[in-house]
Amino acid sequence: MTTYLPFPMTTRLILSSFVSLVVLTLFFITRTGFSPSSSFHQPLNNTLRISTSSTGSKLQSPRSCNKIPPSLADALVHYASSNVTPQQTLSEISVTKKELEKKSPCNFLVFGLGHDSLMWATLNHGGRTIFLDEDESWIHQIAEKFPSLESYHVRYKTKVRDAEALMAATKDREECRRVSTDLRVSTCELALKGLPEVVYETEWDLIMVDAPTGFHEEAPGRMSAIYTAGMIARRRKDEEETTAVFVHDVDRKVEDEFSMEFLCRDYMTKQEGRLRHFTVPSHRNYGVSGVKFCP
Repeated sequence: MTTYLPFPMTTRLILSSFVSLVVLTLFFITRTGFSPSSSFHQPLNNTLRISTSSTGSKLQSPRSCNKIPPSLADALVHYASSNVTPQQTLSEISVTKKELEKKSPCNFLVFGLGHDSLMWATLNHGGRTIFLDEDESWIHQIAEKFPSLESYHVRYKTKVRDAEALMAATKDREECRRVSTDLRVSTCELALKGLPEVVYETEWDLIMVDAPTGFHEEAPGRMSAIYTAGMIARRRKDEEETTAVFVHDVDRKVEDEFSMEFLCRDYMTKQEGRLRHFTVPSHRNYGVSGVKFCP
């Protein structure tokens, strides 16, 4: 879970910008009669969900008053009254926001659950946004406050202190670069095998890696999250599709080295502050016709 700190000098600017964005979104929705896409998969019955989504809306007749979707209403109230600023800066948030403007409503997978989660879910209004976090008690706290968010508990087996050894053991290992392998049965030490089934079965348009905790040696670190995000992107069924993958805190050694190795330096689209944006294409034909793990 990412640690969030108050930043009094920037809070007013960030909250003002976000509230303005939500107001514009509301204007668009009420003028166009937009309703969530029906193409997104519903949660599987055999997966334990900590919280449930309540963002669905019904089409209204032209003479009816359109209600504000619950997620947008929650976001307006929360960010207008909150004095806690997410760890990402306004310029970093804007990088992901631009991709969401192009692709939403879409499927958005976020490693991490925090004070910015309601913002991400709202910016992807009508799509499906799910959050993965290592702190189960924290998930329950957020679920009580924002029941519309869809979140899952994840257990990590790695430690930051082992990052160097993991890199040495996996960077050139064929099993760790075999895109055809189902992550749930992969023998690569970096593959996350115990995630909810929805993670493996959904075609994700955006993936944000801002967790798990990685600022001390005993923390799980983001080695597996970065690797798994890259493999999920490469396994997309549509060979014409790309996945936007974002990694935060790249000023740290683990996030820097593992993102460049497993998301590929040549796939990096932009870096803003401590956030990197990678555009990862489908690699269903990896090993065939000259397709490589990294360009």
